[in-house]
Amino acid sequence: MKSTALTDKHISLGAKMVPFAGFNMPVQYEGINLEHETVRNNVGVFDVSHMGEFILKGDNALALIQKVSSNDAAKLFDGKIQYTCLPNKNGGIVDDLLVYKMDDKTYMLVVNASNIEKDWDWISSFNTEGVEMKNISDRTSLLAVQGPKAAVALQSLTDVDLGNMEYYTFKRSKFAGFDNVIISATGYTGAGGFELYFDNAYADEIWDAIFKAGEPYGIKPIGLAARDTLRLEMGFCLYGNDIDDNTSPIEAGLGWVTKFTKPFINSEALQNQKQQGATKKLIGFEMIDRGIPRHGYEIVDAEGNNIGKVTSGTQSPSLQKAIGMGYLQINLAKEGQEIYINIRDKKVKAKVVKFPFYKK
Repeated sequence: MKSTALTDKHISLGAKMVPFAGFNMPVQYEGINLEHETVRNNVGVFDVSHMGEFILKGDNALALIQKVSSNDAAKLFDGKIQYTCLPNKNGGIVDDLLVYKMDDKTYMLVVNASNIEKDWDWISSFNTEGVEMKNISDRTSLLAVQGPKAAVALQSLTDVDLGNMEYYTFKRSKFAGFDNVIISATGYTGAGGFELYFDNAYADEIWDAIFKAGEPYGIKPIGLAARDTLRLEMGFCLYGNDIDDNTSPIEAGLGWVTKFTKPFINSEALQNQKQQGATKKLIGFEMIDRGIPRHGYEIVDAEGNNIGKVTSGTQSPSLQKAIGMGYLQINLAKEGQEIYINIRDKKVKAKVVKFPFYKK
């Protein structure tokens, strides 16, 4: 099992450590609800160094990205980030990822931890034009500093005007005295904030500097359990749960990152699916009756007929109610539709609602 550069730090802080995507990761420190509310109301720090980073460089770097990804990376400018996915040849998704444009010939791809090797092999198999590819995952640390007070908590550590950074942009700058730190504004919590990419050698000092600067703002370390409840309240997909090799971007509501302005892997089949209409759709639902939905639970109708499957579910700390995501037959995937979740062989009533669950 791999460790991040900050594993000893998490253990010293009393984190509960669990195996996740091949890494020893902190799942929680003081408790999920407290950590969740810290990010919603103040500022929290996630060590997400398990994520993968690839550098693609050369005259044909953009062409390779255009071939393997569903979104249109030609629209990127230096310092801009794009959310996209890697379609497979069977209508499913290899992974969802972020594309960072460093310059006209250099891009950074940020991929899910569990898919690093899979994504590398997939992209490499289409690299027929000599694009230089580097996997820098093992030497790169990544911290996500999230919450409404993230900008003010971090501002003393950089000259970058954090309060005016546009969503889905990044800058390379000095941070906490270290050069060449990538400061980006994407986020997976819906609470605002920044991601910091830097060399593993800086990890301990940058972590300490962040916590010292953020102390007046109630900064706390946050585990992966609260990351999951936060992203679920926003209706953000988790690879392996809500999207996978057998779910299409059209079914998953990712039509907005599936641009048919250029050809890409399986684009013709996905375009046909978009035109003809998918048979199932990823929906959000909230429980009406008492019960917590979990990944893999059946969605059924009033008669008990299977009409779908739960992909993610939890008790929402912000909303104080149970919520979930799942795939539902398209004819039933409309707001207000009553459905039932099969929880321990008992039908528990729920209703379809719009994303996001949590609205500021």
